[in-house]
Amino acid sequence: MRKAMIGWAAMAAVGLAGAAQAKPAAEWIDQTTGHRVLRLTDQPGSASLYFHQNSYTPQGDKMVISTPDGIAVMTLADWTIKPLVKGKDLQLLFTGRKTRTAYYASRKRDDGAGGTTIFVADIDSGKTRKIATVDGGSIGSINADETLLLGQWAASDKPLQPDGTQKAGTPEIKQTFGQAHYAANGPDGKPLSFAEAKEVRLNERLEAKIPMEIFTIDIRTGERKVVVASTDWLNHIQFSPTDPGLIMYCHEGPWHKVDRIWTIRTDGSGKQLIHKRIMNMEIAGHEFFSPDGAWIWYDLQTPRGEVFWLAGYEIATGRRQWYHVDRNQWSVHYNQAPDMRHFSGDGGDSEMVAHAPDGKYLYLFTPRAIPDVAGIHADNAADLIAPGTFGVEKIVDMRKHDYRLEPNITFTPDGKWMIFRSNMNGAPHTYAAEIKKGSGS
Repeated sequence: MRKAMIGWAAMAAVGLAGAAQAKPAAEWIDQTTGHRVLRLTDQPGSASLYFHQNSYTPQGDKMVISTPDGIAVMTLADWTIKPLVKGKDLQLLFTGRKTRTAYYASRKRDDGAGGTTIFVADIDSGKTRKIATVDGGSIGSINADETLLLGQWAASDKPLQPDGTQKAGTPEIKQTFGQAHYAANGPDGKPLSFAEAKEVRLNERLEAKIPMEIFTIDIRTGERKVVVASTDWLNHIQFSPTDPGLIMYCHEGPWHKVDRIWTIRTDGSGKQLIHKRIMNMEIAGHEFFSPDGAWIWYDLQTPRGEVFWLAGYEIATGRRQWYHVDRNQWSVHYNQAPDMRHFSGDGGDSEMVAHAPDGKYLYLFTPRAIPDVAGIHADNAADLIAPGTFGVEKIVDMRKHDYRLEPNITFTPDGKWMIFRSNMNGAPHTYAAEIKKGSGS
């Protein structure tokens, strides 16, 4: 599992050169899949955004990425990269869905106090301005009409993996690709795998019962309003891409211990659990909105590590659609294409929850409904979960990739490319994979 917000240390470690780049740094045809792959950055460490954070302009012509020197803009027509904002302590947050604006945070405050300052940068002119200050917590999303920021705050920041040398309340020191070096022993006293040790540390954080808040900040007035307050571990906050008043968030922790996925209105009304567990060791998570905001999709396993689904919940009707996923096609994160006709999956290694023997690929999934036998419909079919399967195509061979760096696929707005992160050639870079085979352009 992964937090929606990337840590400051991880963000500072990602980037590319500030100079403009006239063409992809490298390109080739994947010999396993037949798809064209581009390495978009010519120096190590660039980072596209987390899978559900919007990184594209409303017109679909540009995207933003993080760099070691700050933030850069990529023109999708020719992959040209230009600096947008320079600074070592900047955290790229997201782009606006209404304006051609990149939102970012800086730990430095004009008044010298703690907390962070939120800025916007015009993607075309590069002009910046301050829009908010955050005395505590972090910002994770912005609503569809760009009037409200969404943040989360905790009374203390308990490190998930103490290394024995740091002071209480400071962030993890040891990091690889933004992940702590998780280590723990099992009940028999023997060291656990990385993935199992991470579960132990997540459980410790959940059981700490640290007071938390999810809050909004009105960009026009600066008003901070608490939407949810709890000692549950609140995380993965995101606004609907189309409904300015709808928030989705999670109860974090080992997924088999929590009913994870929730929605609520910005005024605190309409709190709703989206998926309730009915089986011991059932898990659901890594939730995201469909591009039109009509559906919530999530990784569902019944039980954990055995039976895999990409599950959907239609917000307006409560209708449910589950697509079965084979073990090797299970993915750390899924995403949906802009035309909503396909999904992506970024695969996973053999240590992860699916323990897939051959799962290190980027996938394109095409939904296939399971029809009624002989056209005979159950009288209550509309009230039941609609099952389906996926047609599966491998897009990129990721067998040289270290999955401690999560690929975090997004589709370009025209639906022609998958953008992702990878360390397949050593250092982290930002890549693009062409979905159509053999187009050569």
